[in-house]
Order: sequence, then C-alpha cells, then structure tokens
Amino acid sequence: MQIYDYIIAGAGLTGLTTAYALRKQGKTVLLLEATARTGGQIRTYAEKGYLFESGPNTGVLANAEVVDLFASLEQETGEKLLEIANPEAKQRWIWKQGRWEALPHGGKSGLRTPLIALSDKFRLLLEPWRKRGTNPKESIAETTRRRLGRSYVDYFVDPFISGIYAGDSERIVTRFALPKLYALEQNHGSFIRGAIAKKRRGKTAEEAKATREVFSARGGMEAVVRALTKALGAVVQLSCQHLQARPSAGEWEVCFVQAGEERTVRGKRFVTTTPAYALPELLPFLSAEELAPLTALRYAPVVQVAVGMLTHPWQNFGAFGGLVPSKEKERILGVLFPSSCYAGRAPEGRALCSFFLGGVKHPEMVELSDEAIRAIVTDALHRMLGFPAGQEMELCQIFRHPRAIPQYEADSEERLLQVLALEEKYPGLTIAGNLKDGVGLANRIWQGCHIEELHGLTQASL
Repeated sequence: MQIYDYIIAGAGLTGLTTAYALRKQGKTVLLLEATARTGGQIRTYAEKGYLFESGPNTGVLANAEVVDLFASLEQETGEKLLEIANPEAKQRWIWKQGRWEALPHGGKSGLRTPLIALSDKFRLLLEPWRKRGTNPKESIAETTRRRLGRSYVDYFVDPFISGIYAGDSERIVTRFALPKLYALEQNHGSFIRGAIAKKRRGKTAEEAKATREVFSARGGMEAVVRALTKALGAVVQLSCQHLQARPSAGEWEVCFVQAGEERTVRGKRFVTTTPAYALPELLPFLSAEELAPLTALRYAPVVQVAVGMLTHPWQNFGAFGGLVPSKEKERILGVLFPSSCYAGRAPEGRALCSFFLGGVKHPEMVELSDEAIRAIVTDALHRMLGFPAGQEMELCQIFRHPRAIPQYEADSEERLLQVLALEEKYPGLTIAGNLKDGVGLANRIWQGCHIEELHGLTQASL
C-alpha cells in the first residue's frame, strides 16, 4: 500500500490550494472529498445570459500568495484567470435614512460624509493620543467606539462586519477577526500612528503584490476551482463518504466508502480542511470533550439571491455594492453589483445584483419561503435601487447557506489553543480550514500555501 506524505480531507478552496502547494514542493498527496464535486461553497451558474455565484462573489488581493497562485495556474492553463474589478465601480455605498451614501475614501470626503457625526470627525483628530486597549477579547465595536466614536461603529464597522462575517460587531473580536488592525494599536498605540509607521517602512517586493484590489475570475469563481482540480488530476478523489481518520503506528489511516466499496489509505500526515461541525465524524478517536472548543464555533446563516433585471438609461450604479447598517432596520444585509464590476456577468442592457439576507442577527431568514424572500428582494429593488414599480425580475435564484461563515467571537482563543493542543498530542495531524486564520478567499489561499509552516505553531503565535 502506498503511504502518502499528506492525506487531505475537504476539496474546498483551502484543500485544493493545500494539495496544489504541497505537490509543488514535491510531496505525494491524496485529496479526499465527500461530495461529487470540488470547490465547497464556491459555485458559478450560467442562466439566461447571466453569470452568477451561489457562494463567494469576490476576493481581495490581500497577500502575495493569491497573486502567485493565479500566476501559476495561468501558466499551467495558458488562460487569463485573474479578473480585477472595474475601477469605475470601486465606490462602496452605505444605506442611511432612506438613501445610499458613498463611503468616504480620503480626507476631504471623510470631512464631508453624512455617515459620521461631526463630534466623531473631531474625535478622530485625537485618536493618536488615546490609551492603548488592554482587553485581548475586546469586540470590534468596542475597539472602534473607544478609539473613534459611536457613529463609526454604526455606519462603518457594523455594515463592514455584516458584509464579511454576516456577524455582530459587538461579538466579533478584533484580535482574531482583524489581527492587523489589532496589531496597529498594540504595536504603535494608535491606528493612525501605526498606519503612518507602516507607510514609512515601505513594502517588500512580496508585500507590493498585495494591492488590495478586489478580484474575481474570468468565467466566475468556479474557474479557479476547475483549474486547481485539473492541475491536481488523480490526486483528487470525489464521493468519499463516511470519511474517518485515525492515528496508526506512527502514520494516519483513513477509511471511506467510494462507489459502494470500502477503502483504506495511509499517510504520514493528515490535514483536515472541513468545517468544525464535521470533525466529530471525521476524527472519531477524539472525545466530545476534546472537540468541544472546536464544535462550539458558531456559523452565520446566509441567504444569497442572484437577480437579473433590465436596466434603464438613468440607472448607472457605478459602485461595487452597498451595505446596510443594523441601525437602519432593513431586511437585507447588503447588495453587490457584479455586472458593474466584471464583464460578461449580464446580457447587454441588463444588470446582475446579488442580495444578502440573514446573518447572526436574523437567522430566521434562511427558513423563509422562496415567495417571502422574493418579496423582500423585490421591495429592495424598487425602493432602494430605483427600479421602476412593476418591473419584474428576469432572473431570481435563491441560495440558502444555513452554516455559511464562522464567527470569530470570544471563544476563539480557546478554540485555537485546543487546535494546537490536539496537533501536539497527535503528531502528524493538522487542523486547518476557516475555523482559524480568516474567512476570506485570500485567507484560505494563504493558509493552503503555508500548511507545513502552520503545523504545530506554539501558543506564542496567538
């Protein structure tokens, strides 16, 4: 029986990237996926001339690993995959008191914006002299109120956290969800001082690749999944049901059922990239007590609705999308405009919108009927986006994700420490996936590229 260097469970973006990176390093790898397809929540659909996603729509070029992965895949496929959002659509909107307001992007727009109270605009000037925070479990809302003021929480942070985590800014912890922001205050005493110091330091060649531009892939996000899957070839095994892994004589024994046949494979290392709630079945040798800090991880439910509409001459969104603060008491979290950002997402004269509902504050949305969800979206189209009354949707596809996005809340430290403890107790085990290291596409790619380095990190790394 062949003994692989690595056996990986889960062929979402993390698992695919991990397998791809390890293969590049000359490792023998086997990637096992329980379903009949790769990609996890990443999936692209084409219907009536529209190209739309059921999962992540975009990512951010937040690290060099994303750029390098696209470059490597493009070299292998001979096709241009990376697609940067149209710069004319980079504006972000925030809904306030019945209208969209542009998110400020500089000093002048920051002074003029109606999103921030005048008192908080003056308060910003004193931010460099405020005391450094001392609570390592402080929420993002608490951090922002302390340093910047309440209106920054209401109209910047709250919708921002809804947009990324579909979460509650009063519960998401700065240290774990926004570690770079946390480091600015801890290392420099201030966000502004930290940003200035960072700018003065300059960037290395690798850091310069992280342009922070918003990206997708030509042909939709699933094009990246297809390219990775094709590059890995027979390394990827699908429909591996009842997957279970156990340590065995210094190695890892992994059993599963494929096409009705029981199979067993062995590897020196075992990496799981599956969600936290899947770990009890995957790692049956672990007790409920050992797994409790991991399985306690909360996931936000999200409904995504892809909508295609005929546009009109006066309708030019010219924006990436809009976010809706909780304070405004609307029934949507936000909306993206993929056809404004990327070519080929809608037929000529049409617009593609992606609406988001639910999140941790409104988990009941995922249980609503299709009719009820369409009614909410129809109201938003006409009242919030200005489509004429009576104009019907050409496309309306509803996707429900009951456990979409993990929430990096106050229990995150306990979870991360337990991951390290389990990896130390069971040599060769690496617990990866979006239960740690961030939830964005760039985070997933970064983790996959550094899986060997991340294994067995000490508590000091927290």
